Amino acid sequence: MYIAQAFNVLHDWWRYFIGFIIIAAAVVVGQIPFTALVMFKAIEEGDDLANLNEQAMLSMLEPNLNLFLMLLSFAIGLVGIFIAIKALHKQTITHLTTSRPKIDWKRVFFAFFFWGIVSSGLTLLDYFMSPDDYVVNFKLGPFLILCVIAIIMVPLQTSFEEYLFRGYLMQGIGVSTTNRTFPATFMVLLIAVIVYFALPYLIDFKWYFKLLYLLVCLIALVLVNSVFKNSLESEKFDSIFKLFNRNWVPLLVTSAVFGLLHISNPEVKQLGYVIMVYYIGTGLFLGIMTLMDEGMELALGFHAANNLFTALLVTADWTAFQTHSILKDMSNPTEAGFIDVFLPVFVMFPILLFIFSKKYKWTNWKDKLFGTVQEPPKEDYKILE
Repeated sequence: MYIAQAFNVLHDWWRYFIGFIIIAAAVVVGQIPFTALVMFKAIEEGDDLANLNEQAMLSMLEPNLNLFLMLLSFAIGLVGIFIAIKALHKQTITHLTTSRPKIDWKRVFFAFFFWGIVSSGLTLLDYFMSPDDYVVNFKLGPFLILCVIAIIMVPLQTSFEEYLFRGYLMQGIGVSTTNRTFPATFMVLLIAVIVYFALPYLIDFKWYFKLLYLLVCLIALVLVNSVFKNSLESEKFDSIFKLFNRNWVPLLVTSAVFGLLHISNPEVKQLGYVIMVYYIGTGLFLGIMTLMDEGMELALGFHAANNLFTALLVTADWTAFQTHSILKDMSNPTEAGFIDVFLPVFVMFPILLFIFSKKYKWTNWKDKLFGTVQEPPKEDYKILE
């Protein structure tokens, strides 16, 4: 199974912790050019840096340059993932991508072109049904430059997200569920995240309070994994351990984190928090696809098509991607509706899963999505060198 093959590589919890730090550091390094240029532009125009919001920053640079610099951080983050798996886990890119002997590029391209055609068709259908909501934004020169940037950089951005969430974290959290202290660690982290988002509404949550809060959380984790270790390994915690030692845990956790990382997107401010149902639902859809197909190929293709064709076809003043696309959405929605959120998550995604399941003959849904994560017997595998 896809998650269980992480046992074939070096999979100590601290390796994933250090790996995540390496990946985060790579993303931060990738953000430096964008941040530096925006600050230089703001100073040049006499803007107050302290009052710059995300929407203002996204519209400050020329759209093609803005898109390239935004996506650069993801590209460097992807390099960070590959460095982490090679240096810390002795894992190959193929091994992180799929349980098959080699990456199935036919799967990647099938998902890419299938969803590209469907999503483009739906966009054009909406254009013809509601022409007043759009204006033609096409300019040949800027559009050709956009094509070059998007075709190269967007797949790197989506691949970063897939390798991080459906790959590195899915496998890392999966193997961690075999640790008896995982349920308590998970609950501490869950409470910590909830409190973190609640504190800004209660106090002036400045950066030094955040550092202090991080220290408190780390102390709590150490206590859970040391002081209470013997208690957590006793038989009375067996039922709780067995509940968490299943595939649904990494599936739901990575889907939720994937969705919550989009909470700062301009779309959330424009459409409301209900759009988070779409983001988390998309993460769940991609995660189910990965587990059922025993690899990330379909998720890689789908995600790349979703973002690439969107970047080329349509933009809006309130979206994360500000591009020289063919169309510009001039509508000004104040909240997400059924078509934006619930139709994709509860209608289209299940239909797509059905289509993929028939094409690739998926079976054993219950075990792959809810089965126990088990380390193979030592004689059945060896650590990859």
